[in-house]
Amino acid sequence: MASIGHVAVGMAAARAWVGNDASRARLVRVMLAFSALSMLPDADVIAFPLGIPYSAPWGHRGATHSFVFALWLTAVIVAIARRAGAPPLRTFVCVALVAVSHGLLDILTDGGLGCALLWPFSNARIFAPVTPIPVAPIGAYMFSGRGLYVVMFELLFFAPFFLYATFPRKKRLVESTR
Repeated sequence: MASIGHVAVGMAAARAWVGNDASRARLVRVMLAFSALSMLPDADVIAFPLGIPYSAPWGHRGATHSFVFALWLTAVIVAIARRAGAPPLRTFVCVALVAVSHGLLDILTDGGLGCALLWPFSNARIFAPVTPIPVAPIGAYMFSGRGLYVVMFELLFFAPFFLYATFPRKKRLVESTR
């Protein structure tokens, strides 16, 4: 994926997490945080310059795309958020959905080696039975015709998430108790 879909999921989860009463500045901060979370598993691309093979457990779409990694990441973030006074259940649900969604979205792509969703129990790379999302070219190839095609596809495919995240909402009226 070109990360556009991951960002869209992160933005939508952020909107659900803050609700309709947040200031625009707070909403933007939370959207940035959830978008960063949604793309965090792809930090494993550092494996390429380090010489770690793509197919290795710590290669691209390996361990960092697994359910275990997503749940570990969720536990860490919920612990930090709880200390900051965030609602624990809502935080757990939104963070877990975003963290788990990365690997699930990547198995829907039509290229690469699949994702090690079941790591550390299995290093097998998994694809979904249907792969409707075109895989994005890596690096400078992203600026090719294929890269432009993937970007346009993801903008259309994930438009409902972007609309949900950014569509203006009316603030709830709170009755005063005077």
